[in-house]
Amino acid sequence: MSGPNGDPNISTDNGIIDDEDEFGDEEYAAINSMLDQINSYLDDLEDRNDALNGKLHELLESNRQARLEFRAQILESQNQEEQSIQGGDQSAELSASPSNKEEQNTNKGSEINDKSA
Repeated sequence: MSGPNGDPNISTDNGIIDDEDEFGDEEYAAINSMLDQINSYLDDLEDRNDALNGKLHELLESNRQARLEFRAQILESQNQEEQSIQGGDQSAELSASPSNKEEQNTNKGSEINDKSA
């Protein structure tokens, strides 16, 4: 007869395999106590895991809010820079336009002088 793993020549008669439970009440109580301890440790571990998970979600949400605020600040500063640049361009155009008008008037005056001469 083969053994439990297919090993040849292992029989139940030589005492290696014993199907009878020889555990007494004390052994069962000790095993039960150990299982209760393990269960308690696992419950504690699960509670800590849940607490860490909650803190992680809070941190992620806080980080997301900070990113959104930072992005809004960057966009606001870019808009202000664009407005100041556009304002500078407009003032440069305004300051350049009277000289353009003067040049046009000068050119018209020279044309009139040329025609009268």
